[in-house]
Amino acid sequence: MEPMNTRRRWASLALLMTPVIGVVSGFSVCPARADARRVELPRFSAALPGNHLPKEWLHQTLPSVERPNRFDLLADAGVTVLRVISDHSASSLAIAERVDPAVTPLLRWRWRVSKAVSGSDLRRKAGDDYAARVYVLFDLPPERLGVGDRMKIAAARVLYGANLPAAALCYVWGTAQVAGESGWNAYSDRLRMIVVDSGNAHSGKWREVVRDVAADFRAAFGDPVPAISGVALAADTDNTGDRVETHFGDLWFEARP
Repeated sequence: MEPMNTRRRWASLALLMTPVIGVVSGFSVCPARADARRVELPRFSAALPGNHLPKEWLHQTLPSVERPNRFDLLADAGVTVLRVISDHSASSLAIAERVDPAVTPLLRWRWRVSKAVSGSDLRRKAGDDYAARVYVLFDLPPERLGVGDRMKIAAARVLYGANLPAAALCYVWGTAQVAGESGWNAYSDRLRMIVVDSGNAHSGKWREVVRDVAADFRAAFGDPVPAISGVALAADTDNTGDRVETHFGDLWFEARP
């Protein structure tokens, strides 16, 4: 029988993709803005601190994980930011947003973690926990996949739903790997893990991040780069039993200079 954690990780990817197809549980896809030089995701800074998250962001829980993360908004130096408390838990906050990476390939955000997750290690299934994650999901058509990948994705979609993503990047705050390292997720070779920050040298501090998601996709999956279909934010500690508090500022896509 397939291990529970393997089923859970496949299910997590399927849940991340659920909003992308349209209106799901009252959650609607943001329209494409192919001519925009900057595509802002709904801003946390525009909301008041408290438990009411911007309505466009959907909390995605995992059916095989007993404890979800806690998401809320708090004031930081006069600016509202997202707070994630992960305590032996896992879940994500996702948004469906159509973005053309040929026009706006740069994703900018800032994040801060209370500490790195001690057992985090992208080489091991038991280490598939991170103090912070930013997923970028891609609308990769089936004809772009090889026969073997199509068969694996088709089989997984029978079990976990038709919206399982065929390709995604996941930017993480890791521990075992240094910043700049990357590798396939321990559960799926359709999810590329990229270590952006690592360890405790910068824990407790805001870190500004900019990633060229088009270049990162090409390095992982090859050319050409399909449309971006969504973004998700997370921290997870259910494998390692750790606890971390993570903050995210606003995120947006923009054109290269």
